[in-house]
Amino acid sequence: MLFNTNKASKEKKQTIDQFRNHVSSGKVDFYKKYNMDFVMGHRDGPWLYDIDGKKKLYNLHSNGGVFNLGHRNKEIIDILKSNLQNYDIGNHHLISKERAELGAKMAELMPGNLDYTIFGVSGGEAIDLALKIARAYTKRKKIISVYGGYHGHTGLSIQTGDAQYRTPFLFDSPDFIQVEFNNIDSIQATLQEDIACVILETIPATLGMPIPKDGYLKKVKELCEKNGSLLILDEVQAGLGRTGKLWAFEHFNVIPDMVVLAKGLSGGIYPMSATVIDRKLETVFHDDPFIHISTSGGSELGSVVAKKVLEISSDQIFLENVNFISDLFQIQLKKLQQKHSGYFKGIRRKGLMMGLELKDDLAGPVLTKTAYDNDLLIIYANNDKSIVQFLPPLIMEEKDVYFVIKQLDKAIKQARLLHPIAKLKELF
Repeated sequence: MLFNTNKASKEKKQTIDQFRNHVSSGKVDFYKKYNMDFVMGHRDGPWLYDIDGKKKLYNLHSNGGVFNLGHRNKEIIDILKSNLQNYDIGNHHLISKERAELGAKMAELMPGNLDYTIFGVSGGEAIDLALKIARAYTKRKKIISVYGGYHGHTGLSIQTGDAQYRTPFLFDSPDFIQVEFNNIDSIQATLQEDIACVILETIPATLGMPIPKDGYLKKVKELCEKNGSLLILDEVQAGLGRTGKLWAFEHFNVIPDMVVLAKGLSGGIYPMSATVIDRKLETVFHDDPFIHISTSGGSELGSVVAKKVLEISSDQIFLENVNFISDLFQIQLKKLQQKHSGYFKGIRRKGLMMGLELKDDLAGPVLTKTAYDNDLLIIYANNDKSIVQFLPPLIMEEKDVYFVIKQLDKAIKQARLLHPIAKLKELF
């Protein structure tokens, strides 16, 4: 295939200028500063290609799980194409066959009484709804979340996060209380009779993937039940096979009152989120079933895509491969850890939801940059910059692991050399 490099370079420059002038000047300046002005062009499977054809990146971030099934997954595209003959977004006021089938599939795959699903477009929207339901059902207002957790940037979700996200927008509220993750005593001390719910990521991604201690989540649920509060588990990143089980909470012997899904439910093709609720909570909508709506949520095209995602992600062979690749990564990453022991300190892992523990808060940004220079897209955890998020696509093959390890080895070597210079010159 012939590639006109001059034309492609001009197209890239024009795109960057338009993005700077009409979308975000700050992002362009940031990427220019670190010589990372990559413009997404062709993409396929685990790979992203620069629009000018000069660089490609193996996607080890997967956009937080959006691309669990890789970029432009053929099965997802085929199901979308075939249904374009009959469907569009649909009308949220009316009963929908595709939405009904998706809801039934979700209930089939969820444990306990998690029988009802309200569909949306984004994770933040789905979190907002979960918090609304908790308040409406319990008739209480206060909400507990954890320091370093992240649940979105919308109206209620932003208030569950750290001050750096909410304070600039004047969203600080005494109704939202934060405690330490993995600290059951702090939950117990804070669970007063005015608490509507506790909301947690099963494995907090933006905090750097700390794994829940044995019995922690189960004990939180028990305390919530005793207090008349609800437990919401955010599986926007941890769900849909990411941890080697369909739902991450299956590892921890707990069934929450609500589960929130998004990102990967889209198949990387059609935005979709889901707030899955215990049957008892559906009574919130009995007096007025239109008290909450989402115009594009549960769109019929989105529903057929999401149903296919559930079918793929729940397949036992698919999940077995996730665990096989995860175990292989554990072996190879341990070798890298021994080789770079002063810099690469440890591995947090549940399936292919992994965090690489590094030397200090500067090491995460530095490795993000050197990995980019070695054709790997990884991103440090924003609420713990000593951790690099490691979220490979769930469709990886064995040969891909060895390629990634080879490039990561090079990246860590370069990071160790760059680290003192970056610290001295305050490059990050």
